[in-house]
Amino acid sequence: MAFMKYSGAEKDLTLDELEEFIRDARKAGADGRRYIYGMLSTNGKLKEVSVDLSEYEGDYC
Repeated sequence: MAFMKYSGAEKDLTLDELEEFIRDARKAGADGRRYIYGMLSTNGKLKEVSVDLSEYEGDYC
């Protein structure tokens, strides 16, 4: 699997960083049906996001 990962510049992701991740993932070939994986920091904020860029055959899982 080929994953694209993003993390916040200062530990937690901002809305602008999340928007940049989505824009870059779409440029890399991810469509709107892809699932986004995420990790939360200890304070419950979004710390890291990733998306699987590998090719799927059939339905998304």
